[in-house]
Amino acid sequence: MTMSDTYDTPDTRDMLDRTRQGVIGKGLDRPEGPLKVAGTATYAAEYARPGCAEGVLVGAAISKGRVTAIHRDAVMAMPGVLGVYSSERMLRRAAQGTAGEAPEQDVSTVDFPMQPVALVVAETFEQATAAAKALRIDYDDQSEGARFMPSDDNAEPADDPVEAGDLDRALREAEHVVDARFTTPGHASAAMEPHAAIAEWDGRDLTLWGSLQMLSFNVAELADSLGIDPKHVRILSPYVGGGFGSKLGISHEAVAAALAAQDLGRPVRVVMSRQQVFQSIMRRSETEQRIRLGCGPDGRLTAFAHEALVSNLPGEDFSEPVTQASEFLYAGENRLLAVRKSDITRLTAGSVRAPGEAVGMQALEVAMDELAEAAGIDPVELRKRNLPDAVPGEGTPYSSRRLVQALDAGAAAFGWDQRSATPCARREGEWWIGHGVASAARVNILAKAEARVTLTADGHVVVETDHTDIGTGSYAVLGQIAAEMLGQPIDRTTVQLGDSRLPSGAGSGGSWGASSTGSAVFRACEAIRATLAQAVGCSADDLLLQDGKAWAEGVDPRPVTDLLTEDLTRTGRIEPGDLMEKVNQSTYGAFFCEVAVNAFTGETRIRRMTGAFGFGRVLNAKTARSQCLGGMVWGIGSALTEALQFDSRDGHLVNHDLAEYHVPVHADIPPMEVILLEERDPHASPIQAKGVGELGICGAAGAVANAIYNACGVRLRDFPMTPDRLLAHLPDPFAPVA
Repeated sequence: MTMSDTYDTPDTRDMLDRTRQGVIGKGLDRPEGPLKVAGTATYAAEYARPGCAEGVLVGAAISKGRVTAIHRDAVMAMPGVLGVYSSERMLRRAAQGTAGEAPEQDVSTVDFPMQPVALVVAETFEQATAAAKALRIDYDDQSEGARFMPSDDNAEPADDPVEAGDLDRALREAEHVVDARFTTPGHASAAMEPHAAIAEWDGRDLTLWGSLQMLSFNVAELADSLGIDPKHVRILSPYVGGGFGSKLGISHEAVAAALAAQDLGRPVRVVMSRQQVFQSIMRRSETEQRIRLGCGPDGRLTAFAHEALVSNLPGEDFSEPVTQASEFLYAGENRLLAVRKSDITRLTAGSVRAPGEAVGMQALEVAMDELAEAAGIDPVELRKRNLPDAVPGEGTPYSSRRLVQALDAGAAAFGWDQRSATPCARREGEWWIGHGVASAARVNILAKAEARVTLTADGHVVVETDHTDIGTGSYAVLGQIAAEMLGQPIDRTTVQLGDSRLPSGAGSGGSWGASSTGSAVFRACEAIRATLAQAVGCSADDLLLQDGKAWAEGVDPRPVTDLLTEDLTRTGRIEPGDLMEKVNQSTYGAFFCEVAVNAFTGETRIRRMTGAFGFGRVLNAKTARSQCLGGMVWGIGSALTEALQFDSRDGHLVNHDLAEYHVPVHADIPPMEVILLEERDPHASPIQAKGVGELGICGAAGAVANAIYNACGVRLRDFPMTPDRLLAHLPDPFAPVA
């Protein structure tokens, strides 16, 4: 089969099913795991650079306006202070994912509260911190009249709405109608590792050790911000302690560190505090959503409308794509999908794990639950009845869709048939017990990627790409693909990541990393196999490789090393083609949840949760399961605890750390079951895999909300569903159970 970089034709050869090494799909440990457990994996802030100075960012004391004066002299006289910087090159906003160019610059203009406006550099972190607190800045305060809360009054369409049929008529004629409004708050990425950078110059060349997700884009963004050629920028990010979208683009600390290091002629480290990360990097927009559903007596949707209001800073193009899954998930020939964006003075809204589906689906899945109750149909059955044959309004076919299988497998494992459809039907002491279900769906994307693979003369495999591992298992998965394709034991395979001088991988974001960069690794290995096949005297497709030996039918096995006189290196490339337009290639799943709601306090406890997911070929069962678990945990947080709280008077973030922004902790999460539904989707990638990193959050909060209703009969539509919101609506705790 002739290969081109562009993926336009489905690869149906099932190559990874025909290989023999037996490592692909296995739940292998992460090769870097021991380094992380031992604390020897070096993160961005931990590199020991001789003579490294310490920088601390200073945030604006106003919500909107301009810096008019910075009183440097008093601070420069403080012990150890080396410089105070505020430059038109410094970033006002973090870059959006895949921007590839500088975002808004010139920190003398203040766009939002606590925007970094200066950097203080000193010999020690403590000296820099003291000086940053002492720095006095004058402003032209233009906060009066600024908008701090989203409103329809100044909202504009974020994109062209999707309209089909006669929605109003369909709703009037429907047997059952749901017309509900939902709100979701802003969310923080809250990655374990804060944003950090060390910048060091060697003449015109800049090396930056940073915590970043997409190095090929980040190099371009950093170079553009500094006004230099990208060939003079090198970024190193071999280990990244989580990102969830917040590290897709270059941000304040990196540019500030580079400017200060250039001026001082020595390395500069800038580590943002947890509070600074919360206040100035990126947020998921809050949403106001209206969902209208209409169906016939058989529960089949005839009307489907999903509208949303989101927000961002003026001038930002990004808007939370709330209706993204609504475009393809359920039927309903009469449709309206529309998102409006309100410009407000808050920190930048951008991509946070599963942008769009994470918040859009949790509302949609509650609305579907309400429709199921109105129609008197089991919620699982209602969802299955409303799966269209092709994308509504487009006619685009689905490449694969394991939603029915996910609903059935999850229901069987969970024991859904034991659920009572009547709320308040089960009580254990002071706890109401209930069950809920929700679908999961997430768009899948194949991204441009490149990787270099070397089969050394002594039989080792080396994979090289600038792709990052943000805790998702890239080191393991890319190594497994190469080991499988080249028939080498996994312990003879080395993966090198996170250096921008290596071939450009897809980067970690959008759930496209493993399938895209993995496909580039696959392509490189195919080229190596072709060369080995010539040496064996067979076609590449007939070549057999296992445990370091090569052979073909009728040819005796020989050590691969006997076929090599030198290292064999090939570079693989992949680019998305028109397959992404010809077929809808999304991922699917289902959540089942059991909750206990305290009849007296309104406290909700998750008792058990099952998720079943189909996302193409499983490349590593252990890392895939971990991704699903992480998404489900975040879904629980979205349902019960997580919410950014902004002061409506000046737009500043009130709960700007992990003490007040409540992510789920170990005690909040029971043992959870994950079911991986193996499938092959040749439309998605040559390795027949799709993304899994974000699927586990999409709809999970809806399952929790539906379980709460089933438990205690309270249907809340404002997330998170905290005890105070439930308490006012709980039934009489002393009333007998029906």
